[in-house]
Amino acid sequence: MTTTTTTQTEINRQARAKAQAMLEGIAVKPTGQVEYRSRGHVAVIGGPEALEVVTRLHGTHKTTIVLLHGAEEPSVAIIPLADRRLVLDGYLGNFHLSFGEVGKPNYETLSVDLVLDLSETPILSVPLPPPGYVHATLDEDSLSQAQMQLSAMIGSFTKPRYFDYDASICAHGRAGQVGCNRCIEACPAEAITALVESIEVNPHLCQGGGVCASVCPSGAIRYVYPTASDMLDRIRNILQVYRQHDGQQPILAFVAEADMESLPPIPSNMLTMVVEEVASIGLEVWLASLSYGAQRVLLFDGGNIALRVRDGLETQLHTAAEVLRGLGYREDAVAWINGAGLSAACVDSVPNMPAATFAGLNDKRRVAFMAMDHLFSHSPAPQDIIPLSSGAAFGHLAVDSQACTLCMSCTSVCPTHAVFAGNDLPRLVFNEPQCVQCGICAAACPEQAITLQPRLLADPELRQRHVTLHEEPALCCVSCGKPFATQSVVNTMLAKLEGHWMFQNERAKRRLLMCEDCRVVDIVQDPDAMQQGYTAPHRQ
Repeated sequence: MTTTTTTQTEINRQARAKAQAMLEGIAVKPTGQVEYRSRGHVAVIGGPEALEVVTRLHGTHKTTIVLLHGAEEPSVAIIPLADRRLVLDGYLGNFHLSFGEVGKPNYETLSVDLVLDLSETPILSVPLPPPGYVHATLDEDSLSQAQMQLSAMIGSFTKPRYFDYDASICAHGRAGQVGCNRCIEACPAEAITALVESIEVNPHLCQGGGVCASVCPSGAIRYVYPTASDMLDRIRNILQVYRQHDGQQPILAFVAEADMESLPPIPSNMLTMVVEEVASIGLEVWLASLSYGAQRVLLFDGGNIALRVRDGLETQLHTAAEVLRGLGYREDAVAWINGAGLSAACVDSVPNMPAATFAGLNDKRRVAFMAMDHLFSHSPAPQDIIPLSSGAAFGHLAVDSQACTLCMSCTSVCPTHAVFAGNDLPRLVFNEPQCVQCGICAAACPEQAITLQPRLLADPELRQRHVTLHEEPALCCVSCGKPFATQSVVNTMLAKLEGHWMFQNERAKRRLLMCEDCRVVDIVQDPDAMQQGYTAPHRQ
């Protein structure tokens, strides 16, 4: 038995070596570049100690001291804060500091390439500060490290443009209603800001954390270094090569490039996917990895993940656990792992099954559903409908038929076209796979008739069906007989216009039961209505 185990361990190790070698031979498609230019002008922010620290930078940097307190020295370029408010923003080569209030005599601005912050509490409290900003304490090691960092940031630099954004499918907002804020809340660099109906990503602040793409429910933000399709093809190929060389029980671990040095020796059946950041890999990639043949997916935690990034991923992991449990698999098939528990984690959580063969795509939700369909088809006991917790990006809409007037406000604001009108019929139709549970429809409903119901239609046949959320018989024009509204819409109008000066007689009220064309004709033919139009009192 020991000999057999040892033999398989060696086979796994050789299979892994061939699979990893194949992976290294696949080039990542290039993406756009973001450029920085720095001439070495540094703003040193601090108290009197800043006067001594700037001597370290003489000869390499131009310095301007922002003196938080203490006395000035005439021979040194100093801007005293003098009880003014300090605002700092920007990035390497393009930092802006403002002092005081705009329009006031003491208002002042400063533009620099770099910032050395010596204040006790960092002025920028962002979990992932912008490139070019360095916070240091006054101990020798910290100051020496800061000096080295600043010295390395003079000249021209480029980095990959890590993201792509499609505003047409963004669920952030529509028609003044705010929906999804997941990317804004999760970004550790605070590179994403809200616009009226979309978001904006500052490419110079973005540092490739990738959690924005992982938590985005619609795929409006996509990670492009590598692209999702490239990543999926790499995963499929590495697992395929491993099995072709008789490797067994493949465990796939995603490891950030910066954490590779801290990764301990790994078991023979662990395959590693080195990524820019672990947070750039989300739910659809985890599930696709399992469908491609990984028997467990691990996310290596090297201890450098920002709290808000972890929170975003924890929500995704919770959804993954609920989906896996509902599909009949162990909910820990996707899990965090650190170095201490690495060996114990390399056990299969998903039984052997034929590997999925679908190609990598850049369509987030389509990939997720293809992976779930594969897992569903090979599960011994899947649920057709899986309840999910709040925050999941899959779900149903419940419509209160007593409150809904079929005004169709929801259909006009849905960013993914999950809810739409039933052609010429007074009917509200729903395509559940498109719904990302952003809540814009519920916020826009004037009758508050819509409730979100997070869940997953795991059965592909159920998912393909459009369902009617609410419908009513059409109300026909009392003049020409053409259907033009529903009784509930008319009842709502009658209630709102009760007491209105234009609808005080029966003929005027009857016009509300006419289509738009007949209503105009009747007004023209009604002397009272025409007279009212000219003599009605002015109303504020």
